[in-house]
Amino acid sequence: MIVFAGPAAPVVADDGYRLWLSYRLIEDASVAKKYKATLQTLVIEKDSPTLTLAQKELEQAVAGLLGTKLIAGKTPGPGTLLLGTPKHSPLIAALHLETTLETLGDEGFLITNTSVKGKPGIVIAANTDVGVLYGTFHFIRLLQTQQSLQSLSVVSAPKIKRRILNHWDNLDRTVERGYAGFSLWDWHKLPDYIDPRYSDYARANASVGINGTVLTNVNANAQILTEPYLKKVAVLANLFRPYGIKVYLTARFSAPVEIGGLRTADPLDPDVKNWWKKKIDEIYTYIPDFGGFCIKANSEGQPGPQNYNRTHADGANLFADILAPHEGIVMWRAFVYSNEVAEDRAKQAYTEFKPLDGKFKSNALVQVKNGPIDFQPREPFHPLFGAMPNTPLMVEFQLTQEYLGFATHLVYMAPLFKECLDADTYAKGKGSLVSKVVDGSLDHHNLTAIAGVANIGNDRNWCGHPFAQANWYVYGRLAWDHELSSEALADEWIRMTFSNQPAVIAPIKTMMLASREIVVQYMTPLGLHHIMGYSHHYGPGPWIKDKPRADWTSVYYHQADSLGVGFDRTASGSDALSQYAKEVQDLYSPLAHCPDKYLLWFHHLPWSYKMRSGESLWDALCHAYYNGADSAAWMQRQWNAVEHQVDEEQFQHVKNLLAIQHQEAVWWRNACVLYFQSFSKMPLPVGLEKPEGTLKYYESLEFPFAPGIRPKW
Repeated sequence: MIVFAGPAAPVVADDGYRLWLSYRLIEDASVAKKYKATLQTLVIEKDSPTLTLAQKELEQAVAGLLGTKLIAGKTPGPGTLLLGTPKHSPLIAALHLETTLETLGDEGFLITNTSVKGKPGIVIAANTDVGVLYGTFHFIRLLQTQQSLQSLSVVSAPKIKRRILNHWDNLDRTVERGYAGFSLWDWHKLPDYIDPRYSDYARANASVGINGTVLTNVNANAQILTEPYLKKVAVLANLFRPYGIKVYLTARFSAPVEIGGLRTADPLDPDVKNWWKKKIDEIYTYIPDFGGFCIKANSEGQPGPQNYNRTHADGANLFADILAPHEGIVMWRAFVYSNEVAEDRAKQAYTEFKPLDGKFKSNALVQVKNGPIDFQPREPFHPLFGAMPNTPLMVEFQLTQEYLGFATHLVYMAPLFKECLDADTYAKGKGSLVSKVVDGSLDHHNLTAIAGVANIGNDRNWCGHPFAQANWYVYGRLAWDHELSSEALADEWIRMTFSNQPAVIAPIKTMMLASREIVVQYMTPLGLHHIMGYSHHYGPGPWIKDKPRADWTSVYYHQADSLGVGFDRTASGSDALSQYAKEVQDLYSPLAHCPDKYLLWFHHLPWSYKMRSGESLWDALCHAYYNGADSAAWMQRQWNAVEHQVDEEQFQHVKNLLAIQHQEAVWWRNACVLYFQSFSKMPLPVGLEKPEGTLKYYESLEFPFAPGIRPKW
């Protein structure tokens, strides 16, 4: 944990390590004066590892923000801040908060002004110590964002129970689709050396309510299930436990063969069941609160139950049955597609999983990506949401920017997350939002979960790009409460990370909120998708074709020819729209209704097609690409406006990355416009500059050492 020396400490450059928990000294004297009068005495009547963390966090925050010291003890005094649970704090029990607390479960909390032994004070109360810790971080957030501490009435509980980060980390410390260095987990040095970053990682997650971490890649290595590695995992689990974080692992379906010596991994084979029972029982001897497994099976070459003519439900239930007595869960990923199946890839997960609705055990969830293809800059919501009412579904988002320019592009992803969560499936009429599927309220499921593919590595600033930290932050906040807005979360993060000054907040917030749409414009406008470089996914590659699998090529998705461009998913094409409710079909199938942002996702249209704007499809496509690149330059100007008002090291870091982003936005624009022009044979709209270079030049570029894929040395 970072330790602050107090107000006399010298000012040091902010390298981003402290994330949104930097606790900079509050410069507004009037705000600081009110806080100092209110926060003088800290009372915690129970000792526990979790409450000790809460105490240290408050002491650290007050020292950093106010330059003063909280007096900790068991007796109320002036400006009392009281923490605890009614069960272990007589002072809190005397406040009679039970009616409110009983609605908040094991993780919720309340913060309110009260009288403690006749003296005005503030109480942070919960049913558990972990709830108190969450309430502590929320209270500190109020201080960081300079909110009033008068008339406090905060009552908060998570809408989703399992709020999980998925690390695609390999045992050799490479990270699949990772752009912030190598893996945090130094397996070679564990269990004997515990890197201090592990505690800081847990602290950051707890601060936004993340309560689970899958340590290993979904393309799993069975060695993680062996005794030497379980001893290493146990050390991390012990460290994370006081922060309310459970450890999960990925399980390789063929582990009974690879490390167990069996001849089969058939999920219905008694020997296989017995092997997994012994293995899972062994895991719980090392990690008593082990969360369970995330499993990728029969996808992209991974082994699975279909190898033995069994179903996904057969595979998931093998693990669910054995995990159930331990209160563990299995998260079975629905990311499946086959090159041998002559069907639109966007349809295949629905085709495989819809018939299995209701056949999964109660502690098994189906983990579904936000869209039907693969974490594209923009996708409609996945058709499985709303289609499996008898099975708990969890949404999987990708924080790491595999398709969003890697960690050199500034892309604030809250609008992307919200676009999915707020989408209406119409499964049970209007208002059947994806978020209500995920939080269990639509279909009355008690087991609920959400997953985010982590963007974290061992870079000093954790995420590579300072602004990528915001995506970690907002994922946790939305996992706790999906009704929060992108605007409110951006405001919070800016205030906690950079400044509370309006002159700083306004330009940064405007830039952040626009950034996702900007990247869509210069990469995949009007519903285009999957046109990035092959394998490494770096840069534009709309020309990609003739690969081992058609569905790994770009031409499969954009289907550009001399007549037009786009993928027809209406009844006249692949009919993928039929997998959605009628109201969704009615929105996207008729051209008169289909929004421009999904136009080429659902329709193949002539280059001369007349848009609502009155311009041709070709002109609209060109203008989108050029507007995107121009907007990347606008982002540079927005950032330059806060020079000398934010930390200089952070400013220069972001400035340099924005320059790269603009260069690459122009690259995307030029390459894509030249490629599609080779089919449209139409001139650029009047006023647009001719792209530099030739299409042949852009097609010739190669990037064998692009980050994010495992080296083949």
